[in-house]
Amino acid sequence: MPVKTFRPLTPSTRYITYADFSDITKARPEKWLTEIRKRTGGRYMYVRVTARGIGGGHNQQIRLVDFKRKKHGIEATVKAIEYDPRRTARLALLEYQDGEKTYIIAPSGLQVGAKLLSGPTAPPELGNCLPLRTVPVGLPIHNLELIPGHGAQMVRTAGGAATLMSRDEGYAQIRLPSGEIRRINENCYATIGQVGNTEHENVVLGKAGRSRHLGIRPINRGVSRNPVDHPNGGGAGKSKSGGGWQQLTSPWGLLAKGYRTREKKKHSNRFILVRRDGRPMKNP
Repeated sequence: MPVKTFRPLTPSTRYITYADFSDITKARPEKWLTEIRKRTGGRYMYVRVTARGIGGGHNQQIRLVDFKRKKHGIEATVKAIEYDPRRTARLALLEYQDGEKTYIIAPSGLQVGAKLLSGPTAPPELGNCLPLRTVPVGLPIHNLELIPGHGAQMVRTAGGAATLMSRDEGYAQIRLPSGEIRRINENCYATIGQVGNTEHENVVLGKAGRSRHLGIRPINRGVSRNPVDHPNGGGAGKSKSGGGWQQLTSPWGLLAKGYRTREKKKHSNRFILVRRDGRPMKNP
């Protein structure tokens, strides 16, 4: 997917870049595979704001993506590559031999008309979904399950790909895109290939209006507010930019830089072999 740039005739077009959508083959989604997305404005049932900076935005529909691929042994044909406004990756519309249609995340290089399979007997080819125990070592994979049968939870963003490093004692060692090395049950399913739309990281919004179209409202910095409004507010001019005695915090006093939020004795620590920063995990 190439990225489209513009001549700098206005301040916004100087930096703005768009996806050219040349990989999209179908404009409108399947009606029975979508749901209405209800806007919350960052508020929950008691109308209090729990997520700041959310509101407005263009109307969007939720695409119902099949992350489990339970139709084992039934061949499916790729009918179209579609756009999903709520994720960075593209979607592939599959039609099975029995007439059922589903969406999956489209891997890079998948073409309309390709034949896909899922299940333990599926060959390790692009777009096929099979358990980690049958995936050849060294292949790029995505749509990884954490618990067998729960559906894919990891490596679903544009350009993402994990690598199967080895298998031992019923577990597979997976190198995730973050650099973390993790043990995952070899009965968990994964899809062969890298997630498509790899050029998404080069897209630049370029102007405030595109953020508003996405439902992102502006939030000013804490250091620019008054002391009554934020712990970092106040001071004679720009005097609290992180230096000196004061540490930058959230509006509720939680440290914003360098504060570890992961529980030290989290139950899943025993599955992490190497952290994303390259350090070995110290399991209790």
